[in-house]
Amino acid sequence: MRANSEEIVHNLKYLRRYARALMGSQDSGDLYVRVCLEALLAEPDLLAAGTDVKRGLFRLFHAVANRNIDGGEGAELVDLSVEARLRALPTSERQILLLTSLEGFSTASAAEILDIPVAEAEALLVDAWATVNQQIATSILVIEDEPVIALDIASLVTELGHQVVGVAASQTEAVAIFKKSQPGLILADIDLGAGGSGITAVTDILRMSSVPVIFVTAYPERLLTGERPEPTYLVTKPFEPDTLKVTISQALSFTTAGHAKRIAV
Repeated sequence: MRANSEEIVHNLKYLRRYARALMGSQDSGDLYVRVCLEALLAEPDLLAAGTDVKRGLFRLFHAVANRNIDGGEGAELVDLSVEARLRALPTSERQILLLTSLEGFSTASAAEILDIPVAEAEALLVDAWATVNQQIATSILVIEDEPVIALDIASLVTELGHQVVGVAASQTEAVAIFKKSQPGLILADIDLGAGGSGITAVTDILRMSSVPVIFVTAYPERLLTGERPEPTYLVTKPFEPDTLKVTISQALSFTTAGHAKRIAV
């Protein structure tokens, strides 16, 4: 018997957040989630009642995506487009890094999701963090109207080796700073109070540049509705420093030299 549908819907937003961050694209991430759901509709017992729904859903996501990419047993369940088949999942190191840091799974749970031994998962995680710690730094614009939170974020990214080119408390200020400094990454809240909307500011900026954006917000549900274009990278407040660090690393790993202004450290 399939797991409770309400639990599936509740956890679907987290799977979508993970898939987008993993693939570096809203479209690609949502495509893989759709493939996962199509498989579940075809075979409801793939997620049995009594299963930890979030862990089971993530495990199914990887099982279905991998067997379709590989063309292995059960590949006939879902017909992936040619484009999707050409976009293989990122490395196992990236997968386990996002599972543990962004989604909060234990290493053991992440190993179960990826269907690998715990010892292998632990080794992958060590390698993944080594790669993150070698990440080339970039210049960052922080869009946040709460001074204490803005200071915390600015201090954190500076400690990670990045350069904060400005902190904007309003959408008008954010666009002005971006035009002047052309940062390589933006960290933005969605609600700027009297200063307007971080979403509007980012929309205006993205008309000028393809700079990567990470939304840092206490209201992720507002950006995971499926009703409009949504962010690829989303960090929920309050957040652990490692979560932001990993998300920054993932965002920059998909950014070409022509799309980001990086700095030497």
